[in-house]
Amino acid sequence: MATIGLLLGSLVGFIALSGCSKEVRNEQQLEQQIKELETKVKKQQKAIEQYQANLDQKEAKKAIEVAILEPNTGKVIKRINPMEMDFQKNVETYKKVISDWVKDLARSENGYDKRMFPDKIGADGVIIKGTPRVILSEDELVNRIMDASAKGGQVELPLTVFESGYKLEEVNTLDEVVISSFTTSFDPSVTGRVRNIELSSQAIDNVILGIGDVFSFNTAVGERTEVRGYQKAKEIVNKQMVAGIGGGICQTSSTLYNAVDKLKIKYVEHHNHSLHVGYVPKGRDATVSWGGPDFRFENTVNVPLLLKASVDKEKGKVTIEVRSSKLYASQIGKI
Repeated sequence: MATIGLLLGSLVGFIALSGCSKEVRNEQQLEQQIKELETKVKKQQKAIEQYQANLDQKEAKKAIEVAILEPNTGKVIKRINPMEMDFQKNVETYKKVISDWVKDLARSENGYDKRMFPDKIGADGVIIKGTPRVILSEDELVNRIMDASAKGGQVELPLTVFESGYKLEEVNTLDEVVISSFTTSFDPSVTGRVRNIELSSQAIDNVILGIGDVFSFNTAVGERTEVRGYQKAKEIVNKQMVAGIGGGICQTSSTLYNAVDKLKIKYVEHHNHSLHVGYVPKGRDATVSWGGPDFRFENTVNVPLLLKASVDKEKGKVTIEVRSSKLYASQIGKI
């Protein structure tokens, strides 16, 4: 009986110990599950925080925007997102991209920079209005965009409009005195070339050059096309004589150059031919080409001027005069 009692006691103890062991294992498993769950929660929380940070960053990028406006209309012509262009990471690269865009905005074929189309006196004495010179200040626009790129905002194009520097009351007296002139000769029998000289001379005849006006031969004469009456004639291209529409108009531009060169004017653009031309002394020519070289100068004599151009087809001569009023003639400093 004692032995049976001992065995029963041992069995009860074993069962008790087994039950306790299971409880311990269950607690350990539960703790492990809790730790795993906590780890998962932390990972999820970190993922949520990262997502929110990315979202906030995207929103911040959207919020910082530079809008480029036309000053007259207030129209937005471009929106720039500095953050998407890595403005903060590489300022110099960003500025280079902006500078290139601004340069194209100003100087491209349809850019904001416009050469002056000069006013003229019509056959009836009435002024034929041209268009003013317009300049987009590239450096100023780049600086404005850079200043606005940190916080965003609106930037207006810094456009300057240069109206012709003369007064209406001066027009009637501008042809009183010839202050400089030049004449060149041509062969009257070369009809196409003569016609081109005649048309280009008519285009600059009676052009008014106000104080500070920048004259562009190409702009004043316009494109040389058959529709506009220009004909084929010999012209110099890459040191060769070839036939081209408008051949001969360089005689008009060269005659003009020699006429204005007697005055204290400022040259903006001037090119010589690749070959010597016979109608002016060597080095005294001014080659022009539509879409290429131009002859441009600024009226820096401090008085308004009038260009007069005439063609004598019988004698084979083209003459260009620079005139002004008697009052202003004595004020013009000559070289």
